[in-house]
Amino acid sequence: MNAILDGISQAINLIVTLNPEVFEIAALSLFISLSATLLAALIALPIAGLIHFREFHGKRALIVVIQTLYSVPTVVVGLVIYLLISRSGPFGFFGLLFTPEGMILGQTVLIIPIMMGLFISALTGVGKDIRDMLTSLGATELQSIATIVREARFAILSAIVLGFGRAISEVGVAMMIGGNIRGATRVLTTAITLETGIGNFGFSIALGIILLSIALIVVIVMNIITSTLSKEQWQAMGGSV
Repeated sequence: MNAILDGISQAINLIVTLNPEVFEIAALSLFISLSATLLAALIALPIAGLIHFREFHGKRALIVVIQTLYSVPTVVVGLVIYLLISRSGPFGFFGLLFTPEGMILGQTVLIIPIMMGLFISALTGVGKDIRDMLTSLGATELQSIATIVREARFAILSAIVLGFGRAISEVGVAMMIGGNIRGATRVLTTAITLETGIGNFGFSIALGIILLSIALIVVIVMNIITSTLSKEQWQAMGGSV
């Protein structure tokens, strides 16, 4: 029990004194995960829209495959990316292994299926009555798509937040692709694993507190955005807030 209390005390001291190494690790984690989330969203949303708005043979099976990839182990993704970008791999000449850029690539690949599947669900959740109304009003296909995406914006934002949460909390890809190199590719999750293994509980707890704080901030920001959009929608409908 004393070891835990001592670790918490040390963790608070590291955070309050703005320990450079702690905040360097946190900053790198945010940079990598935010970059991966942005790239994944830019890739997943157009593909999800293409799948949703087009009818083709095997569409249902493709969606099932995408949903199955939600639970793919991070170490499997890490292994595949490692083999592709290692020196002996087909993309080894890019020199991405053990770099932040390689970690961004790995996290992007990891969360694309999750975001793609949730984007499809978000678009599917828009009521058929809205689509019929748009058709009856003579809206073009592009106008209809834009309106449906707007209607699904809350669920789309939630999918993006969930993707970020998956990216910043994963360990396998970060460890295998980044190598947990101090001052270069060490992020929150890999640092926690390492420091716990060597008995540096104070440092691990400090990083854990920061990781939980980031998660809390993301949820708060998401709620603020959702609340703001809800008020704007209500005002557009002529209501009062």
